[in-house]
Amino acid sequence: MSPAASPEDLREWISQHLDPFDSELPATAARSDFDLNPEMRVPEGETVLRPAAVLVPLVERPEGLSVLLTRRSDSLRSHSGQVAFPGGRLDPGETAPQAALREAEEEIGLDRSKVSLVGLSTPYRTGTGFLVTPVVGFVRPDLVLTPNPDEVADIFETPFGFLMDPANYERRFYDMPDGQRRHFYAMSWENQLIWGATAGMLRALYDRLYGAAMA
Repeated sequence: MSPAASPEDLREWISQHLDPFDSELPATAARSDFDLNPEMRVPEGETVLRPAAVLVPLVERPEGLSVLLTRRSDSLRSHSGQVAFPGGRLDPGETAPQAALREAEEEIGLDRSKVSLVGLSTPYRTGTGFLVTPVVGFVRPDLVLTPNPDEVADIFETPFGFLMDPANYERRFYDMPDGQRRHFYAMSWENQLIWGATAGMLRALYDRLYGAAMA
């Protein structure tokens, strides 16, 4: 289905392509930072991945769907200044949907009553040892957001159609201190650079919905 379809039609179609909330996929089924970097090695001694979740908020605007994203605070110790979905690690006894909604409330003040969760996208393994579950939810447009200044520097929306267009994905790289070259996907929207794990999760959602791997 075209990303330019009505939000109502897209909601039903996207929901049909997601995993149910009780889905338990093994880590081998996940996408990861290692997909574009097969020479990267799993850190020695890493046997258990730490569970985390993000909310993939699809805002149902009259003009079409948009994806709500954040830019992390520059004062954070890790991934500072990077574009991300609201999310974080799971608390003990917490499910991925519960964690995604909690983190969205804590980070950007998103009222969970405005969110209709519909399913899970492809899990993503990060090079830092997390297994992230993307929880997809549709968000009513009458939302009022308040970013937590300790965690979030900016909140913005990107058209769903832009993020589901493979022509907008670039394959970039940077050289790590140990001399290895790490490749990653990136997309530029206005003055924001969407890259790394966030771009990887969006790529996985594109492949899941449209069934075509990007070169």
